[in-house]
Amino acid sequence: MSLHSRYPALSDLKSRARQRMPKFVFEYLDSATGVEATQARNRAKLDEVLLMPSILHGEITADLSTSLFGRRYALPFGISPVGMSGLFWPDAERLLAQAATRHSLPYGLSTVASRTPEDLSPYVDGRGWFQIYPPRDPDIRADMLKRAKAAGFDTLVLTVDVPVASRRERQQRSGLTSPPRLTPRLLAQVATCPAWAMGTARLGMPRMRLIDEYADQVTGLSSTEHAGYLLRTSPDWDYLKALRDQWDGPLVVKGVLDARDVAPLEQAGVDGIWISNHAGRQFDGSISSIEALPQIRAATQLPLIFDSGIEGGLDICRALALGADFVMMGRAWHFALGALGEKGPDHLVDILQRDLQANLGQLGIKSLSELPNRL
Repeated sequence: MSLHSRYPALSDLKSRARQRMPKFVFEYLDSATGVEATQARNRAKLDEVLLMPSILHGEITADLSTSLFGRRYALPFGISPVGMSGLFWPDAERLLAQAATRHSLPYGLSTVASRTPEDLSPYVDGRGWFQIYPPRDPDIRADMLKRAKAAGFDTLVLTVDVPVASRRERQQRSGLTSPPRLTPRLLAQVATCPAWAMGTARLGMPRMRLIDEYADQVTGLSSTEHAGYLLRTSPDWDYLKALRDQWDGPLVVKGVLDARDVAPLEQAGVDGIWISNHAGRQFDGSISSIEALPQIRAATQLPLIFDSGIEGGLDICRALALGADFVMMGRAWHFALGALGEKGPDHLVDILQRDLQANLGQLGIKSLSELPNRL
């Protein structure tokens, strides 16, 4: 039986991943904050975006390629940075970076991932995006930026929608602590997931390796906290200016929902705006990302990147039709790894590519730039 017969959609990969990941791991990946209303709103508002099918347009094989920051990509989507990626599946960062390179996709690495930029340098082929959770110390910041650039991460992403830690109540109910500790309760869950358990035993329990390397430069760390809580700060406009002065590649600000922020961001010299509500993981009273997209598109000519709620090729079409230039996905790639291991990311690319072609064929579209005409 082919993979497409068993797992034709992302929802199938998610269901399989739920069976193969310990419960506390799946809950961490899948959960949002509060009553998860923002997460539900992302889905509901995407479903409200309707496109007009076309008739009598003959045979179509659409061109799915697009340009972003001077690079040409064969597909209009990439792999978002995800904190503690290696917890969701053993060696996730390396597997995803390799998959991104195979398919010429951008790969995003988080400051709080379980691998360092140097670990992934052999796999990103110079196409890496480094997401910085901003260090308070300017010397640490400068060192991080230098390391990321030297390791082949050419695009810097400043995440601005995490001014404080969110509570993520569902995640807390699962028993997961930060940093992760395998309590008897969690070990019982691990015992039911042999592939995850064996891979984790081989590599060791994931930790925030980049953050840990700077831990001796901060003080006042309690026994219940990891160094990231003391290392990070909530950035302001001056912080953004300092990053712009230090970074000579594309600079993207992630977590923008208000079109009123666009003009100051342009004045600060950013190269792209990433529309996101952190997939509902930060604030449960937020508008959906797709609701914010048209107003921000009307306010700028800068490249727009979109995330939050994407579940397939049709959702990618919806975002591009409303003005996004590119779409990034985070959870989806980890569901794919959880379902199929190393084969998962390639299968997800195939799912999304086929889904895009099918939907564009219904719309009578030969290139992605025509999507706004079908609203």
